[in-house]
Amino acid sequence: MEAMLKNVTSTVELLAVAAQSGAVEQWDKQTLSRAFDWARYCEHVFSKFHNVPTVRRIMETQLQLTNQGLQAALPGYTEISFSDLSRCQHLLLVGLLNNPELPSKIMEILFDITSNGNSKNCEYPDVTGLCSRIIQYKSARQVLSPLADLSAVGADAAVQGVMLMERLGALLSQGSEVCQIEHFLDSVLLGCEEAAQHFCLVIAAALLTPKNSTASHDFLLDWLQKKDSMLQHMYSALPTRLLKDVAKEHLKFRDAYCDVLKKWASEMEYSINDRVWVQPSSTTTVSFQKLTEHFLSLFEACPSLKEDVEKELSALKTSDGDFDVRGLSVWGDLLTALKK
Repeated sequence: MEAMLKNVTSTVELLAVAAQSGAVEQWDKQTLSRAFDWARYCEHVFSKFHNVPTVRRIMETQLQLTNQGLQAALPGYTEISFSDLSRCQHLLLVGLLNNPELPSKIMEILFDITSNGNSKNCEYPDVTGLCSRIIQYKSARQVLSPLADLSAVGADAAVQGVMLMERLGALLSQGSEVCQIEHFLDSVLLGCEEAAQHFCLVIAAALLTPKNSTASHDFLLDWLQKKDSMLQHMYSALPTRLLKDVAKEHLKFRDAYCDVLKKWASEMEYSINDRVWVQPSSTTTVSFQKLTEHFLSLFEACPSLKEDVEKELSALKTSDGDFDVRGLSVWGDLLTALKK
């Protein structure tokens, strides 16, 4: 019992350090992995003893003493109750994400989505795999917009999207410089070059988190619009139903989506042999049929947009000569396809 009380006390102190101390600047992957080990240990203690009154009373008394000491040492410290032990991994993760002193090397580990929890050759347990299970007390359905098609996002991307917004919210609330926050996003993107498809899902999941994180959404969208190639990859790689969900939620995303679709159309050339509009091999490969599907999905998400876009396409068709012969104007053929 004495050893267990000591271990729980040490873990609660560890949670406080993770959330509020600059000591995390010295953490490495080994430290991080061991921290999650101790957090899981406390969850096991709760699971084993929460229905044992005598042990629970002793633990609660010890926690009260530990909390008093930490409150005296760390202004703003939040007490840890016995029931909180059941979600220690979550408390550890959220504490780290909200700590302004968390170094980029630890952020890169937490957001290492290239391994997807499948790292087999690491000396220490894969932290990404641990993080994918941390927010189990909240279902992904609860943390994403009710409009979201969860099956199109996936559980891992949903969790990482929540983590991303948690960190963005923390950085914004702490008054961090714009360049510092953009550096964080750039470093996450840089670390995900080999998993661009998954990163697109993470961004979509982040944008489908509840509206109470509007400032974080706006910052993420502004940053994304500066990454033209990433934005185009996102529109071409993600399912149209998922893009539709995000477009319903965010005007900036919708407008950028529409602009990219018009850009793709403008790049198309008519293949006389195949009798179809195609994109040059040097650009994003999106078929004319897929382009039409994107527009129709966007109109379904934002019905008010349809009339304005059709007027714009009509004007572009007119500038091409206003011919009704197939293959002479991509805008005319696109209008015909959209009105079928």
